[in-house]
Amino acid sequence: MTTNVTPGYVPADDARFAKTVTRVSWGAIFAGVVIAIAVQLVLGILGTGIGLSLVDPVEGTTPGATGFGIGAGIYWLITTVIALGAGGYAAARVAGVHDRFDGLVHGLVVWGVTLILTLYLLTSAVGGIIGGAFRTVGSVASAAGTGIGAAAPKVADVAGVDVTNVRDEAAQYLATAPSNPAQMTPEQAQKEIAQELPALAKGGQDGAQAESRIVDIVAAQRQISRPEAQAQVTRAKARFVQTKNNAVATAKTATDKAAGAAAGTSFTLVIALIIGAAAAAFGASAATRRRV
Repeated sequence: MTTNVTPGYVPADDARFAKTVTRVSWGAIFAGVVIAIAVQLVLGILGTGIGLSLVDPVEGTTPGATGFGIGAGIYWLITTVIALGAGGYAAARVAGVHDRFDGLVHGLVVWGVTLILTLYLLTSAVGGIIGGAFRTVGSVASAAGTGIGAAAPKVADVAGVDVTNVRDEAAQYLATAPSNPAQMTPEQAQKEIAQELPALAKGGQDGAQAESRIVDIVAAQRQISRPEAQAQVTRAKARFVQTKNNAVATAKTATDKAAGAAAGTSFTLVIALIIGAAAAAFGASAATRRRV
């Protein structure tokens, strides 16, 4: 009885049990990520040295902030393309892929892991800074919660202020001014007017009461008639309202410009990330081995 055996083929009945070949090498991807980050760091340090060499405050030939920003952005984009291209090339080469699609996958995974790792490091750094700030605020708040007598020395020690001066200043602010404007000192009159300004700016019934109170103080302090004091307060109120409106308009303009700048930066960053992904994919495709 003769048995025919065909070497190199899996029987049809056992083909479905054959193990699928792994097409992604995470070891190669890790190597590519390490190379990409290392190249980016080296080129970043080199760029910092080049930028500092251009600073010459003595001769006055230092480029402006705008020029520095544009140059730094272009240099960062170039170094990102080089670093991710090198990382993608190394990953595909080490993995020994023969299919161009497999090479693209390795390059894009290198790009993705590098991006996630970079964002994680930045988020951790910012989180540490914010956490430190909140811990500082929390310590001051806990000091304030222990009472004025205990909190004043703690806050004063942090700020480097004499405790006696803090208590004297607090006593001055807590001192009540006479209700009669004619009996007020100039300092008391100024503090009283300052306390009425928020209500004056708010308007309405509270604003009218605050304006009347300010008119009484001005008339008593300057020893003029109430109509004259009312005219002075009205002119001062008009200037105050105009200043407030100008401040609001300036804030709106600044906010609009900031929003536009943030939008432009976001679009630019997206384009830069896409270019980085293309660089990693191109480097990996270039490293794809041809089948012999």
